[in-house]
Amino acid sequence: MLDTIDLQNYGPLEALKWSALGQINLVLGGNDTGKSFLLKALYSTMRTLEEYRRGDEQRSAADILAQKLYWTFQCERIGDLVTKGSDASLSFSVDVDKKNFMYKFGKDTTKQIISLRNDVDPRSSNSIFLPTKEVLSLHNIILKSRETDKLFGFDDTYVDLTRALRQSPQKGKNYKEFADARKSLLGLIGGRIEHEDETDRWSFRKGNQKFAIGVTAEGVKKIAILDTLLSNRYLDNHSIVFIDEPESALHPKAISELMEIIVVLAKSGIQFFLASHSYFVVKKLFLLSQQHQMSIPVLSAEGKDWKSDNLINGIPDNSIINESISLYKEEVELSLS
Repeated sequence: MLDTIDLQNYGPLEALKWSALGQINLVLGGNDTGKSFLLKALYSTMRTLEEYRRGDEQRSAADILAQKLYWTFQCERIGDLVTKGSDASLSFSVDVDKKNFMYKFGKDTTKQIISLRNDVDPRSSNSIFLPTKEVLSLHNIILKSRETDKLFGFDDTYVDLTRALRQSPQKGKNYKEFADARKSLLGLIGGRIEHEDETDRWSFRKGNQKFAIGVTAEGVKKIAILDTLLSNRYLDNHSIVFIDEPESALHPKAISELMEIIVVLAKSGIQFFLASHSYFVVKKLFLLSQQHQMSIPVLSAEGKDWKSDNLINGIPDNSIINESISLYKEEVELSLS
């Protein structure tokens, strides 16, 4: 799993260090603070490590990473990822299973990364990024725009997820925690999504009823996607899952239950990185960390600065959390007046 992160001059992230990572890690901040940017940078690295030397892959890690950054961030030159106004190089370093992967490049870099060191063993597991928007209704458009038309628009997080969902079920060892999580997911949404090969369309089945994916609730689709990745075994107990705004399109009770499912999966070995600005997500994860005595590291954005905390030690002081508490107190005062 990812152990430490150290980056400088990476887009909106001028300097960031985060160590002692856990099975569940929370990035907390408002809009435009760079939390989604951080998750995409981490995802690009993990997918590079997973594609490198897999099967008959002949490309170098530097070539794979350059392509991954290009299609994930969709910039004309990957040098555009260097923090605006900085003359220093972008640098990125992570430890994965206590082995280092690092690279750096300057603002004039086009598509070739010269400085890269990789001490990480090849990975057979898969990472996945779950973006805020669902992909099921648009899967044909996503694949056509990238595989046929070769156009910017849908970045690699969408394309990789679309392909992962289409993977045929694999035989092999399953995990009790996965089975327990799938039962909980089924109870949460009451059904499962299915892909029809003849029509190349997704649908949502609830009992004997089948619904077009376009009229299925956004929250249901988000949870069903996670269920599908468990059922077709794209994910295993060494996967890393990045979720951007898990609270999106979910009501508070569903958010609470989804966090409980994530804890179950984390105990099976999956590592999670969640980017959020929801007090419900923070509060529920805090309660779960206390209940299970589970370390849940938190990285909070305050302007351009970042600070690290851990929910096992309490809810961190953060402007988003403070505003949520302030609104609650204001509501209580109004109800008592």
